[in-house]
Amino acid sequence: MRVFVTGATGYVGTSVVQALRAAGHDVTGLARSDDAAAKLEAGGCAVLRGALTDAGGLAEGARGADAVIHAGATGGADQAEVDTAAVDTMLDALAGSGKPFVYTSGVWVLGATGDDVADEDAPLRPAALVAWRAEVERTVTDAAARGIRTVVLRPGVVYGRGGGTPGTWIAAGRKKGVVRYVGDGSQRWPFVHVDDLAELYVLALGAPAGTVLNAAGPSLAVHAAAQAAADATGARAEAWPLEDARARLGAYADALALDQRIGAERARALGWRPSRPSVLEELRGESDTSSASA
Repeated sequence: MRVFVTGATGYVGTSVVQALRAAGHDVTGLARSDDAAAKLEAGGCAVLRGALTDAGGLAEGARGADAVIHAGATGGADQAEVDTAAVDTMLDALAGSGKPFVYTSGVWVLGATGDDVADEDAPLRPAALVAWRAEVERTVTDAAARGIRTVVLRPGVVYGRGGGTPGTWIAAGRKKGVVRYVGDGSQRWPFVHVDDLAELYVLALGAPAGTVLNAAGPSLAVHAAAQAAADATGARAEAWPLEDARARLGAYADALALDQRIGAERARALGWRPSRPSVLEELRGESDTSSASA
């Protein structure tokens, strides 16, 4: 299958491209810079030069592929307008084709769940940072009626390969000697390893039209993960009061304070079997590496 991928050289996109290639798919990645294009070519991918704001290029990429994975706008509210327009453009290009279109959302659209486990059909109560994603999700799922095999994929808190929030904790611990977490750290985050997540993207290409997939494993208290990062780097873990964090991070602080438990049974029904180390194992591996090199 020929798969057009936006965000193909980003943190998540890089793993997605590698998983697609390992599964035997041909990949065309959207690249807005020479460095991104070179990275894709080095990985055996074709390159389409352009950006998410290039409607003509997005339409060309979508029409020329057998499937589309949109992983190019994974940030906050500053990307709302660009992401909405990009999705509309690609859906218009795919209308009536029956081709898969996988949209990257995130579990923050489900809001705080507390002790309840939110499955794929749970009502959307998005954090302010990602409130706009709720409407884009609806646009994507509704497009199943337009002859597109649409899928919404909601990753949890991504880690692995030294990236994601756990990766920034490790970097902060090494550089500053302090690993800070928002609030008192009792909130639970549903983590997912970036390579396990990438394998779900591949499986999502075969999902029925209109499918919503949560991609998350067991939730873990934030203070426990932050402490593991601190231990790994010889740093100290430190709570960051929510009000202070808001003054610095705005709505992002409230997203980081969400307490969530997320169910992913629909992904598992597709055959998804996460197998990578847990976030604690990953962070403790950093500790072993640090000790070995000290």
